[in-house]
Amino acid sequence: MVTDIELAQAARLRPIVDVAADLGLGPQDLILRGDHIAKVRLPAVERAKKGKQGRLVLVTGTTPTRFGEGKTLTAVGLAQAFGRLDVKGLLTLREPSLGPVFGVKGGAAGGGRSQVLPMEDINLHFTGDLHAVTAANNLIAAVLDAHLFHGNALSIDARRILFQRCLDMNDRQLRAIVTGLGGPKNGVPREDGFIITAASEVMAILCLAEDMRDLKDRLARIVVGFDRDGKAVRAKDLGVSGAATILLKDALMPNLVQTMEGTPAFVHGGPFANIAHGHNAIVADKLALGMGDVVLTEAGFAADLGGEKFVDLVCRQSGLTLAGSVLVASVRSLKHHGGAKRRDLETEDLKALEKGLPNLDAHIAILRRLGLTPVVAVNRFAKDTDREVAFVVEHCQDAGVRAAPHTVYADGGKGGIELAKVLLDSLKASPGKPRFTYKDADPFEEKVAKVATEIYGAEGVAYDAAALEDLERVRDAGLDGLPVCIAKTQLSLSDDETRRGAPTGWTLRVRGVRPSAGAGFLVVIAGDIMRMPGLGAEPAALGMDIDEDGRIKGLF
Repeated sequence: MVTDIELAQAARLRPIVDVAADLGLGPQDLILRGDHIAKVRLPAVERAKKGKQGRLVLVTGTTPTRFGEGKTLTAVGLAQAFGRLDVKGLLTLREPSLGPVFGVKGGAAGGGRSQVLPMEDINLHFTGDLHAVTAANNLIAAVLDAHLFHGNALSIDARRILFQRCLDMNDRQLRAIVTGLGGPKNGVPREDGFIITAASEVMAILCLAEDMRDLKDRLARIVVGFDRDGKAVRAKDLGVSGAATILLKDALMPNLVQTMEGTPAFVHGGPFANIAHGHNAIVADKLALGMGDVVLTEAGFAADLGGEKFVDLVCRQSGLTLAGSVLVASVRSLKHHGGAKRRDLETEDLKALEKGLPNLDAHIAILRRLGLTPVVAVNRFAKDTDREVAFVVEHCQDAGVRAAPHTVYADGGKGGIELAKVLLDSLKASPGKPRFTYKDADPFEEKVAKVATEIYGAEGVAYDAAALEDLERVRDAGLDGLPVCIAKTQLSLSDDETRRGAPTGWTLRVRGVRPSAGAGFLVVIAGDIMRMPGLGAEPAALGMDIDEDGRIKGLF
């Protein structure tokens, strides 16, 4: 069997200058990173905003399992299918984080004959954007600790520091640490910890910033902690926001690559959707919208996470509107939610499939609450039977939702033509405005409650004592009016990853509240979610290697 990486390595790529030319981008608009990757200069983004605008389609999914359901794959395959229908379809995707690449699943650039290329570069260091985010974040942390060491003129309370260092790797050992040990010359001892780069506020800021000025202003607003009087201390008070912006000046420019069939794709930014807002950079979306007929943009994980956050956070801040949405489902994921064991997922089981359909129904309902009528894309795996696939499609039709299977993994764009036609037909209807889950003026607790009950299906919300203390400080600092970004497990609609399907009769447990004032929201930490993941017993890294000629093996 040919692996994804072998297919990617055998593909013949077009020169990126030719891909750019198809979009009306000339050499003056590009900073080349080799023959097949380019940064797009920001003046091109401003030009695109003034041109004819394409239609934006959100690609999200049902509650994922640990072995992936194919959201990126579906988005790539659909874009390729549009090309076969003479529709100018473009992609905007997030950059993979090294943590999951080496930890959970290997590559994250699509699969089979529907990948973004060069796959190895995109999955590894790419254009260095994630490293720039890490450096900018850790510069702020270093300046903060230097300020404490050199007299603490701002009277920062070392017990109330919020800003953490970050690393683009899964490393549970760094979640809770003590820094500054070894004597007075080594700094002020205090409790600290690392989060993964994709969960950092700096990453969220990079993806939400509209331009360089906005980026700098947002970095300045970062709340690093509180002083001894309870007043918020910001990055601008440390005088470090300008220097952090310098480290991000190239990272703000969108990255242009291509699919296996030469379709242009912008891969830019990489916040997770379970512990951050889960969407690529706004500048990439707006660049693509000024150059394509249909832009497929992927939100991380499922509709309860990436979907809700795209509407309630991204659309609220950016003014973006959606013409439609695609909800990716698979037979095996629905059987998982119906109680099937992993070893049985490739065996026909209509009973387990039927029991798993409430999860699909819940995500359809979520998108409808957000003002969207989704098209369900059934990502067909080799062992799925015709009866199982037809069962899902017919169920969607009975629910008043259009659906179609696809085989873009095996067949590339050709395998997505039926789905593309269904999606294009659905886009003929006039798009509505995003329907926010809560109002800006709603109190903090009401915002959280509305997301918990109307999106997740919870009965209510309970706050740990530590979360109530966090909220009191946030409220005293005048930050409680911000929108909410709830961090919870992606493996369940609930905050308990073991609960499958569409759980009822549960309460969302909030154990922390962290201001991300620069990003423009409050992070609400729910359940047992960790903002620094850990490696499993057999991480994907153990199956990777490189030969003496530099040829990588095992990267998916």
